[in-house]
Amino acid sequence: MADNATGPAGVRIAVILPCYNEAPAIAGVVHDFAAMLPAAEIFVIDNNSTDGTADVAARAGAHVLAETMRGKGHAIRRAFSEIDADIYVMADGDGTYDASRAPELVAKLVAERLDMLVAIRRDTSEAAYRRGHRLGNRLFNWIVQRAFGNRFSDIFSGYRVFSRRFVKSFPALSTGFDIETEMSVHAIQLNVPTAEVPAEYRERAAGTQSKLNTYRDGLRILWRVVLLLKHLRPFALFGLISLAIAALSLTLGVPVVLAFLETGRVERFPTAIAAASLGVMSLISFATGIILDTLAYGQRENKRLFYLATAPRAAARSKDG
Repeated sequence: MADNATGPAGVRIAVILPCYNEAPAIAGVVHDFAAMLPAAEIFVIDNNSTDGTADVAARAGAHVLAETMRGKGHAIRRAFSEIDADIYVMADGDGTYDASRAPELVAKLVAERLDMLVAIRRDTSEAAYRRGHRLGNRLFNWIVQRAFGNRFSDIFSGYRVFSRRFVKSFPALSTGFDIETEMSVHAIQLNVPTAEVPAEYRERAAGTQSKLNTYRDGLRILWRVVLLLKHLRPFALFGLISLAIAALSLTLGVPVVLAFLETGRVERFPTAIAAASLGVMSLISFATGIILDTLAYGQRENKRLFYLATAPRAAARSKDG
């Protein structure tokens, strides 16, 4: 396990920079964060780059961890599992996030005893934040807010600061760019203290290109939201499914019932059987939602207890020892 250097007042800070083919930008990003947080150690998580990103980062003074499984989620999971610190600063290695805000973000996290602080992206040019990505971000923020709660306005921001307690209790099951969505939903589910701060979002460094595929990663993120809804709020999901099936059952069955009341005969047996079958399926879906919701409540309690059992500061624990 990697331990980072001790910062002011015994607070250990780790800067985590997941990277894939960011050789033109990573040295500058490492230098910027090192200048702004001189007591911190910089960790570059090289996600199987082919352009020498790892060598450039090492020459710039960063500690390099290699993660061969491609995907930002894999890189973040590797970092959270191997790096031990009191405060974690996460940013991208492409130069889009303003490193000069890092001391302010860290200070706010400490002063307000937060578990996660999100830097809300404020773009200064169209090139920095493409219109399609901006619209997609608004859509997914709306979906997450409706599904899990209105806590965050930029669930895709990759510039965040975390407490040790959050990092060591976060399961990190996502594999790609949906990792930020999982972080946000995890914070909402456990109701941990969080905050948002506006920060400049700049154009990528020259010579680099975005790894985000608008449609492929958008579908992956949408699927992640559905999975999280199934795992964390199953009654909401299966309740909606139950209502939809019940509506279809009534649409098919009501005309059959009305005809029976008028004539005394069931003239459309296939439709009647289909309506009855759909009604049974609706009840099964409703019951499934109730059962899974009970299990999800128990899992949420266990997550909360594990979160509370995690030492908030490794430095304090070592002093007690």
